[in-house]
Amino acid sequence: MDVSLRICLVTPFLWSQPHDVNEHVAGVADALRERGHSVSVLAPSNRAADLAAGRRALRDGLEAPLIALGPAVPISRRSRIGLPVGVRANLSMALGRGEFDVVHGFEPGLPSLSYLALRDARALSVASFFSPERLGYPPSKAQREKLLARTDALVASSPETAHAAAQRFPGEYRIVAEGVDAELFRPAEKRQLVVLEWRPIERPLARAVQRALRQLPDWELVYLRTKKLAGRPAVPAKLRGRARVRTARDGKSRAPILGEAAIFVPALDGLSRVSLEAAAAGAAIASPPGVQEQPELAAAALARFAENEPLRKQLSEESRRGIAGKTFADVGAELEELYESLGKRRRTPKPPEPLADRDWILADLHLHTSWSADCSVEVEDLLEYAEHAGLGAIAVTDHNVFGGALEAVELARERDLIVIAGEEIKTDNQGEVIGLFLKEEIPRGMSFAETIATIKAQGGLVYLPHPFDRMHSIANPATLHRHLGDIDVFEVYNARLLFEAYNDEALRFARKYNLT
Repeated sequence: MDVSLRICLVTPFLWSQPHDVNEHVAGVADALRERGHSVSVLAPSNRAADLAAGRRALRDGLEAPLIALGPAVPISRRSRIGLPVGVRANLSMALGRGEFDVVHGFEPGLPSLSYLALRDARALSVASFFSPERLGYPPSKAQREKLLARTDALVASSPETAHAAAQRFPGEYRIVAEGVDAELFRPAEKRQLVVLEWRPIERPLARAVQRALRQLPDWELVYLRTKKLAGRPAVPAKLRGRARVRTARDGKSRAPILGEAAIFVPALDGLSRVSLEAAAAGAAIASPPGVQEQPELAAAALARFAENEPLRKQLSEESRRGIAGKTFADVGAELEELYESLGKRRRTPKPPEPLADRDWILADLHLHTSWSADCSVEVEDLLEYAEHAGLGAIAVTDHNVFGGALEAVELARERDLIVIAGEEIKTDNQGEVIGLFLKEEIPRGMSFAETIATIKAQGGLVYLPHPFDRMHSIANPATLHRHLGDIDVFEVYNARLLFEAYNDEALRFARKYNLT
């Protein structure tokens, strides 16, 4: 780490209740702090002490590891996320006063604090997705495109989640593990104990495990409930005395259970975090291929592991090795590298202008003539108007043709007006790019990267016009971010756009990356 960053992690879920996303956020926050960064977690909470501390932090300067922005609004029986007006106001205040380098929102596919934070933050921003089931918001494609344009990196906890998220939020996803506390889940002395992650709707799996345990009289069984309102399993009479039910909704309460478990049977639709914790604790994981279709396969694997101690020890060692790169320390290091790479997109402050002592020239670098299909102004009339308006220089940038620019250069030789030869080139489905100071026409239909390379090959400057005019084809956010370093001129005002918001978005983007 070269520079300490001010990092804001935003979760939509109640901090006062256990949640797998909050466990990830807490673990990542601790790991980043250990690496020397200042980290603030913004979250809703219903705990009075959290709310009081959050108000003090907002009042006194945000120097707090957790800033509770207010209570949550019930959305379903299983989750509570905060969206009241007062919470929004507190979020705006926190983002404004925090002067964060990075704002990282978790599960922004919900109508939540995370979505609002990414939408409104002026800092570099990262979006993380954990579940394919939390991708329904915002419903409007235009709103999603706006969010993507303001998001610098997309992260998913698994390839499956990345694939699902990309259907709603297209882009390049980085897979980052959920993370596990390797010290907390250090293996204890193993007992002949099977832990089954229990789900009330997965009765075939539970029955298969129960049948296997009947043939293993020296083994015990724990039904592990990890979710609220999960019901209670019925324990068969033959297993009474060696089967019990435990509720453990967070890592700290699960650690002692998994630490002594020799075998772990994950639920078919269980929390991936719990399987990762079981692996860290050195349990043999009974989840063979095909178990989704045939739950009995898990019971067969359980029986095989129970009867073969050398195999259990081998699988235990493999489980421990399997968490390499997935601990919170590893995740913190990976996110630190991501944050620092995003910071490199920003332009460094410009040195003093070498021509600062010269008079300013008023110029318009994006003009069309009758050579373009969307303009009826003759070249000579354009030159007359430009001089009459007091312009000292113009760039003629007709659509996909170069003749108008050449004609303007010739006609301007007897004038005081400087004419720059340019062209507005249509790329292959990634909007338009203007080349300035060109020598010859550039064909349309090339990729964004090829178009830029062709402009540079002529010694020209790359000018990006109306970058957020969603009424027309524009570069997607990933392309825009990838080529930030290649853009010489970034247009922040275009008088012909239908909506002023498109210009506002361009100015916001330019300021974010120090392009102005």
